[in-house]
Amino acid sequence: MEGGDLELGELLAAAEAAPPGESVDVVARDLQKRFGAEGVSFLFVDLIGQRLVRLAAAGSEAADQGEPIDLQGSVYDSVLQSQRQHVEPDGQGGRRVITPVTNRGDCIGVLEVTLQSADDTVLRQVRDAAHALAYIIVTDGRFTDLYHLSRRTTETSLAAEIQHQLLPSAPCCEAEQFTLAAGLVPADDIGGDTYDYTLDRDTLHLSITDAMGHDTNSALLATLLVGALRRARRSGCDALKQAHNAHEALLSHSRGLATGQLLCVDLETGLCELVNAGHPRPLRLRDNAVEEVKLAVNLPFGVAAPNPYRVQELQLLPGDRLVLLTDGMQERGAAALDLAGVVHDTRALHPREAVRSLTAAVLDACHGGLRDDATVLILDWHGDRRRPAETDRPRSEDPQWSTHQAVMNAVAGCTERV
Repeated sequence: MEGGDLELGELLAAAEAAPPGESVDVVARDLQKRFGAEGVSFLFVDLIGQRLVRLAAAGSEAADQGEPIDLQGSVYDSVLQSQRQHVEPDGQGGRRVITPVTNRGDCIGVLEVTLQSADDTVLRQVRDAAHALAYIIVTDGRFTDLYHLSRRTTETSLAAEIQHQLLPSAPCCEAEQFTLAAGLVPADDIGGDTYDYTLDRDTLHLSITDAMGHDTNSALLATLLVGALRRARRSGCDALKQAHNAHEALLSHSRGLATGQLLCVDLETGLCELVNAGHPRPLRLRDNAVEEVKLAVNLPFGVAAPNPYRVQELQLLPGDRLVLLTDGMQERGAAALDLAGVVHDTRALHPREAVRSLTAAVLDACHGGLRDDATVLILDWHGDRRRPAETDRPRSEDPQWSTHQAVMNAVAGCTERV
């Protein structure tokens, strides 16, 4: 394993030395040097989550980028859903290896290589390289538009461009106590909906908001709203103070109104403090039953009213699934859709796959003619898995965790050398 860590360290150092748009080339050269890999390419999931775009390494025989590949029903879809490496004959005596490229639960895409031989050790090191590539792409994405461009398979409206800059860079996050995922449709023509999250040492902050309107003006209103919420949150404010800050920002700038739901979840106890500003109530899946969470509703942000916002408490239990949504998920065209039934039927899916299923079901119910943005955020609450009472397999024995640790050790090694 020490040798693998050293090679990962060299890989990360080479990525640091290369231009930010050549991450795939760096990984390709590494795999070619160590294993004689051929046809190395990285396939991005596009902005709307329906297709893959191939980014081949320079000089690769797979250099034909070609047309976007439909994701649904493909082997790539299976790899992304299962998060397991796929190996099959390439038809010429070699092995085609497809490996998920994922960072803390966020599926960025897949790494595809052809190898003349692939034993367990080689396959493990390809997984290590794919995990390292995830970190490299996340880092390099700060310095180049290449990875943004690669995700665009349809024209994006100005409102949608603004909206996507407001969202967290990763639509999925996995941690000890929870897993969350979010998505919104139509991803290439949105204006008004946002979701946000951040993780402190002891608190998970969540928000879902819906700014009035469906165009660039609503995107600008959403910008003001999210900016006010983040400013308050980063100043140490709780959910109630965040709500007041957002409300005052909208009032003072006369930009309009917005509904929203703000949550602060204690990572140790699962106790959630929540403010509901005129927003649709969440759904909760518990003990195999789905129900709407009964919450008092305050007026939307930006509506002058004498009554202050109030904090309500919601206790999350291990095994709970909480589904936050905007009213686009309940629009008239989707009235026949049994949303609670879809939540129940997708209970066994990872949140990111459940999000895809829910948004797809709404689009299907509207025959693709969704009149409003539709956003959903799913939170699976596991509880504090770090407590000594747990008798599960030590995480160090989990192969995916071992890969993660190898990458982190390599990052630490690079930092020490610098």
